[in-house]
Amino acid sequence: MSIRRNFYLADETLHHILRNGLQPDFLAYANGQLSEFGERVANEIDERARHTDREGAPSLVKFDRYGEDVSNVWVNEGYKATVKETYETGIVGYVHKEIPELGRKGSYLYSFAQGYILSQSEAGFYCPVTLTMATAFLLEHYADEELKERFLPHVCATGETELFEGATFLTERQGGSDVGANVVKAIRDGHHYRLYGEKYFASNAGMAGVAMVLARIEGAPEGSRGLTLFAVPWRQEDGSLNGISIRRLKDKLGVRAVPSGEVEFDGALAYVVGDKTNGLKYMMEALNLSRICNAVASLGIMRRALNEATEYAQRRDAFGRKLVEFPMVQDSLGKLTAKMEVELVTVFDLIKLYDKVVANEASEEEVVLNRLFIAILKKETAEQAIHFAHEAIEIHGGNGYIEDFVTPRLLRDAQVLTVWEGTANILGMEIVRLVRKFNAHKLFVETMDSRLKNIPMSNLKPTVERILKQLEEELITFAGLDERMQTFEAKNIAQKMAHVYESVIAIEMAESFGDRATLVADIYLETTWSLRKLGDPMKTSQLLSS
Repeated sequence: MSIRRNFYLADETLHHILRNGLQPDFLAYANGQLSEFGERVANEIDERARHTDREGAPSLVKFDRYGEDVSNVWVNEGYKATVKETYETGIVGYVHKEIPELGRKGSYLYSFAQGYILSQSEAGFYCPVTLTMATAFLLEHYADEELKERFLPHVCATGETELFEGATFLTERQGGSDVGANVVKAIRDGHHYRLYGEKYFASNAGMAGVAMVLARIEGAPEGSRGLTLFAVPWRQEDGSLNGISIRRLKDKLGVRAVPSGEVEFDGALAYVVGDKTNGLKYMMEALNLSRICNAVASLGIMRRALNEATEYAQRRDAFGRKLVEFPMVQDSLGKLTAKMEVELVTVFDLIKLYDKVVANEASEEEVVLNRLFIAILKKETAEQAIHFAHEAIEIHGGNGYIEDFVTPRLLRDAQVLTVWEGTANILGMEIVRLVRKFNAHKLFVETMDSRLKNIPMSNLKPTVERILKQLEEELITFAGLDERMQTFEAKNIAQKMAHVYESVIAIEMAESFGDRATLVADIYLETTWSLRKLGDPMKTSQLLSS
């Protein structure tokens, strides 16, 4: 009989994050729920994910037997079970409503801990969860009471009522990331509107009960300022399609669990959400939430890749020894472990700030820092997910390329994370905007410097202080460039900012997490900033045995 794994119980770094971030009663509740969920994800949900990826991907049933366009999306029964089980944990709902056992709402920190665990098996399905989170965010923050009453209980359902998964439809063929070029039009029909046009990359098509859609009301100005946000139910009250059809589903490299399609609107009834002139602004708020979800999914893939590589190295015999006994393998696994743990704590440090921002408890400076941290960490984590998946395949050797192992799926699923919710170029442009408009570079340096000052002196602290000083000089130069040159340098400067942020987190971990964290921080700094000299004692083997 195979041993049942659990993606939560052995993750001491996540346990530490939750102990620091949750009240005692919430922590006790979370430990119980995440233990149960961690076991289910590592076993039943993992097996279903494998089936969906290999044989049971969604398919479009375009017409019924009478030739009528029904645009149904078929998903396998295992996927349906994963949908039900996951949403009933409150991964979306308890951010917006009370947890019965606690008598109060949950938090994004807890929801993202669930998402991190889920993504270790089913990063594809975490995309619809993300879209549902974004839909719930938009409805709660910007919809009128009538719309909230109609849709929010379904979007936040945890088993007590029919679930409406969400979707956010932005992309059009002529626009892509240039959302201001969108041309889907909205024509008034009584108190509401009818939508006409197409969305070219609509994820969760056919599975969403309600989609948040950007469209241009007749007579509205061109560009992004003329876009309005609409809530569009997929079906009418009688169950028929709401003037919506799916042209085709996309044949994607990875994340095959989520149906992404080309959606056409032909008179779809739509409801205005919030101020008609602020549609793109609202959607950008939801996009920042989705970017954090993207980072969390990246962490999940990183963790699974590392765990698979470590397990394989411990089991595989080569040249008379286990792989894990070879110094080169120890070095690879040790470096990945250090990066994994530091990056996990850093993303959840951002999430703590995000919880504060959405609760309207943050200062103006913290709101800017939140946007900056999201941009640099979304980019860094997505790129690392690909790197970790690649390294896991390397350690497996030829087996790592075989679909009997999870490693090929990890690599395919990881690749989309650099693309969804903004490529590195788009994130670089966000950093340019924040620097030019809000002096975000100064806020970043001041914040990192302040955090360093709060850390007692250690052997590691002077290194990070020196690196921060060097980055400060580069950021001053960057801020003085013209916009064209800033966009040229933005991705490079974003990576350095992410690494400095993580370096500060690393020595904070060394201060508060104990001796093992000091070793993690030491390896992280040596690896990230190329500090280790030829012939230095190898510390990675110590980390693996600790």
